[in-house]
Amino acid sequence: MTETLDPAEMRRILEATPSTLRHLLGHLPEDALAFHEAPGTWSAVEVLRHLADGEAHDWIPRARVILSDGDKRFTPFERERGLQVYRDWTGAQMLDEFQRLRDDSLRAWTALGLSECDLSAQGIHPEFGPVTLGQLLACWVTHDLAHVNQISRVLVRRFGQAIGPWTKYFSLLREH
Repeated sequence: MTETLDPAEMRRILEATPSTLRHLLGHLPEDALAFHEAPGTWSAVEVLRHLADGEAHDWIPRARVILSDGDKRFTPFERERGLQVYRDWTGAQMLDEFQRLRDDSLRAWTALGLSECDLSAQGIHPEFGPVTLGQLLACWVTHDLAHVNQISRVLVRRFGQAIGPWTKYFSLLREH
């Protein structure tokens, strides 16, 4: 079953993500933010770099393509570009940058003046083909929540290394 989500509900989640991440990460030292749960995985600060890059190059730019009168094809998104663009930025700098970029995105959302009809407007994803604005917005929210979950998991695995026998009570520590 496919459910159409309420844009106001989605926007509230998107508005909350930067402060959620700031509360979770803002007090931690850089070594905690740089912790990798396994080789080839992203640290918390790398996730922040990816999120910031998505604000600049993914969500609102694609919404504008969908709502434009022109070419509906999306530019491919380079998932790891933010890791390079923000390579030398600290966790605190990334939290500030993500907040700034998200605020810009939400102002742009308001400026788009989205209506219920707009949610069915389509763009062309380079891999999936036709996608709707509603799907894009739902993906944006899902993306935020998935990365909040990922960051939480990384922190569980960092601190969980030191809990000794209590490991048996934490599935996230047994899986890894």
